[in-house]
Amino acid sequence: MALWGGRFNQGPAESVAALSRSVDFDWRLAPYDIRVNIAHLAGLVAGGVIPAESGEKIRAGLVALGQEIDAGAFSFNDSDEDVHSAIERGLISKIGEIGGFIRAGRSRNDLVVTDFKLYLIDHLLEVASGLSALVAAINVQADLHQGSVAPGFTHLQHAQPINFGHELAKHSHALLRDIDRIGDWLERNSISPLGAGALSGSSLAPEPELTAEALGFIAAHGNSIDAVSDRDFAAEALFIFAMIGIHLSRIGEEFTLWSTTEFNWAILDDAYSTGSSIMPQKKNPDIAELARGKSGRLIGNLTGLLVVLKGLPFAYNRDLQEDKEPIFDSVETLLILLPAVIGMIATTKFRSDRMVSGALAGHSLATEIADYLARAGVPFSQAHEAAGACVKLCDSKGIELNELSDAEFAQINSKLPGEVRQHLTAEGAIASRNSIMGTATESLINQLAELGQENSQAQRWIESERERFSGMMNL
Repeated sequence: MALWGGRFNQGPAESVAALSRSVDFDWRLAPYDIRVNIAHLAGLVAGGVIPAESGEKIRAGLVALGQEIDAGAFSFNDSDEDVHSAIERGLISKIGEIGGFIRAGRSRNDLVVTDFKLYLIDHLLEVASGLSALVAAINVQADLHQGSVAPGFTHLQHAQPINFGHELAKHSHALLRDIDRIGDWLERNSISPLGAGALSGSSLAPEPELTAEALGFIAAHGNSIDAVSDRDFAAEALFIFAMIGIHLSRIGEEFTLWSTTEFNWAILDDAYSTGSSIMPQKKNPDIAELARGKSGRLIGNLTGLLVVLKGLPFAYNRDLQEDKEPIFDSVETLLILLPAVIGMIATTKFRSDRMVSGALAGHSLATEIADYLARAGVPFSQAHEAAGACVKLCDSKGIELNELSDAEFAQINSKLPGEVRQHLTAEGAIASRNSIMGTATESLINQLAELGQENSQAQRWIESERERFSGMMNL
């Protein structure tokens, strides 16, 4: 069903109709379109544009149509151009031509962007819920390994010993930032475009603040042209999705490395691994690799929309039809990826014995020598040189730092006695880093308690927002 055509002598060419058709993907907006139409209808009735009796009949028709959509009993057909035309066709077929009144005072331009924002509110909260579940799974593993000693890396080279629980917990911080970004998005973008009409506002819907409140938005747009052309909110959402993808990719990279024969730190559960069609012995970390690979898709969706938006002129342009598919794809990618990553992390068995065996490789305790000298009053630049000289001597002799003799320590720096060996243990190095952000076990215990509180707070916020949103859906 076309929503335009009165001034045309003929319909669009078949190729134009095919190019213009968006209902195949924007049908995802159908439940939100019903909701927006009901809120808009209330404004038309309150303003006297539609008589109350007719308004009640239209409302009943919209509610019934929404129920049929939810049940899969009503959908689009080959004649529909987009979700809006499909729903108007369904409404008119259900209650007669009176259903056409619903178009008064609004345009597809403000209708679609309102639908789209509501879709994003709903699905950003769903993604946030998945992120919270992932944080919980990571925190459990970090707590299990709060005493596991492992080598820490910079540049993928052995650096300093760390608490492996601390290594895992870093991901929770990043994912909680993603949830924060979703909260920021909701605060900034809960602004209703409905009432902007095609671009100049509407004389038939003069109080957009009322429909904004009915739909759960915190305010109405202050400029009708910006309202129909703004897609900052979509680009922001795609950035959030891309950032989540990057965080999942980094998790995937680590789990891929840790599960190699060379590392042998992580034993992935069979349920979250795959095999080879030709090599029967293989156990591949496909979930980790897909988490890494999907990030490219999420980044690409963001880049694609930014290119669409970069040169658009005034108000609505049909280019904006390209805003929805990247969002739908990113949402659906994350909603299928997050449960798999959660399961992979929750079921992985870590080999503490393998981790600790490499914790001292590469003279990773050299910084302990420099720190010892610094505490003894040696300028750190000199302490650093002395520690480097210890490493150089060990390399020449093929020994470890704690195997240097008292004389060798003293020869390198007079303030370096043999007792420095007491500090040359992985456990001691870890325990000494007991600041709020340090890798010491006591610091990790406090860190995990705070992460748990932050995640619980995030879960409560998500649930309250979802309850509020679901309540608004029952207009």
